[in-house]
Amino acid sequence: MSYTYKYPRPAVSADCVVITHEAEPRVLLIKRGGEPFKDCWAIPGGFMEMNETTEQCAVRELKEETNIVISDLHQIGVYSKVDRDPRGRTVSVAYLAITDKAQDAIGQDDAAEVKWWPLTALPKMAFDHDDIMRDAVRLYQNLN
Repeated sequence: MSYTYKYPRPAVSADCVVITHEAEPRVLLIKRGGEPFKDCWAIPGGFMEMNETTEQCAVRELKEETNIVISDLHQIGVYSKVDRDPRGRTVSVAYLAITDKAQDAIGQDDAAEVKWWPLTALPKMAFDHDDIMRDAVRLYQNLN
């Protein structure tokens, strides 16, 4: 299928915040293996393919980067600051997944490392992921 547009189109990505439903909740983050923000912590996510929805993209990227499979997603929001990604204009849809406990995760694809972080001790994150995380925590609290 070919596309012809009069106006430029931004890239679309999806991010998946995974938080445990424990007395001391934790969140799964990846350490980026490449630029931009190499060696910085980030929410698992990536660019949407033409044959998938943003929900499918979030699930796929989480599996590719951490080997974790989830199915129940809650939309956190849409993030579209003009300068949010130094690679170019990108709009991201962020989702929240809640799991009973921390699952075994493996850093793979472009994730150099994965780690479950306490919600009370999060690192500085890549892109605008601090904003996404703030909104994810608010949604998590409202759902629990």
